Order: sequence, then C-alpha cells, then structure tokens
Amino acid sequence: MGNGLSDQTPILSSLPSFQSFHIVILGLDSAGKTTVLYRLQFNELQFNEFVNTVPTKGFNTEKIKVTLGNSKAVTFHFWDVGGQEKLRPLWKSYTRCTDGIVFVVDSVDVERMEEAKTELHKITRISENQGVPVLIIANKQDLRNSLSLSEIEKMLAMSELSSSTPWHLQPTCAIIGDGLKEGLEKLHDMIIKRRKMLRQQKKKR
Repeated sequence: MGNGLSDQTPILSSLPSFQSFHIVILGLDSAGKTTVLYRLQFNELQFNEFVNTVPTKGFNTEKIKVTLGNSKAVTFHFWDVGGQEKLRPLWKSYTRCTDGIVFVVDSVDVERMEEAKTELHKITRISENQGVPVLIIANKQDLRNSLSLSEIEKMLAMSELSSSTPWHLQPTCAIIGDGLKEGLEKLHDMIIKRRKMLRQQKKKR
C-alpha cells in the first residue's frame, strides 16, 4: 500500500553491494522503533525468538547488512532516534541528507494516531526532506485489536503527503520480524528510483 511506487518492478540489481544507505527510524515513543532496529540486526535469530528493548533516551545507531530480493546484500546505516516529545525537535538534525525515513506507528494505539500523523507530516514537509522516500511501519499487526492498513492510511492522512514524497505502508510484527524485510525491499526500491530520477534531472541541466 503506497502512492504507486509499490507496483514498480524491483531494481535491486542496479546497486553495488558495497554501497551504504543512511536511514532514520522515527515515530512516537513506544511504537517499536528500537525493536525494528534490533530485530533487523539479529535476523539470524529463529523466527519465534523475541527481541526485548528499553526506551531510547537519545539514539541508537547500527550498520546492518540485509539480504533483499535476488539474494542482494545491501548495507543500511540506521539511526533510531528517541520518540519522546522533548526529543522530536531533534529529528530534523538526523534526517539531513538521509536516503530514507522509516516511520513506525503502533497499530493498537488509536488515541495517539493523530499525534503520529502530526509528526509524520511535520518531518516530511521540511525542505531538506522533500522527495525522501518514507516507509511507514504499521507495527503490532499481530494483536487482535490492531487497526487495519486502510484505517491507518486514513488516520495518518497519507493521501495528503506531498506528491513528491514516495511512501509505502507495511504491516509488521517487529518483535518477531514479520514484514520487516518486505518493507525494506520497498524502501530500497523507492530510494533507487529517486536516485535515478535525480541523476536524470542533473543531466538535463
């Protein structure tokens, strides 16, 4: 579910394996950002093993090699930034020159979905982030009372994001890793497509 880019053919083969992507993980506190980060880092764990984390008071950073489609190993440099209200003004410092943004939402926390929407729209409207691909992780989809993807898309007002911002909404259960790799593949595809577009624009000048 996204703004049309999800229908594109994967173009993973166009990326040299040594290249690293700078990705910032944002979202409200307790949405599951750090769980996403460390589940990806410890992806050699058995599927039914859990990742336990504590609230992030500043940021966590990890460089992780992830095998995506066509067995392509891609290196992502993730910055997981705390989501407490007092830390959110710092988000824009981490998104400068980023290749992509991962925005994590708690699919069960209906009361704070409006707050999540406000922060998502605020960070994507910053001039430096215009056109930066966004992967929205709908976390905790394994829980019975979780919102559906269509409900989350509506509550986050995804259709109101700038037309220049490619995005994809991915259902996940971060604690066991379900859906994370599929989401990263979508994000990677959007990043590569944007880089190609920027190169073509540069040639025309």
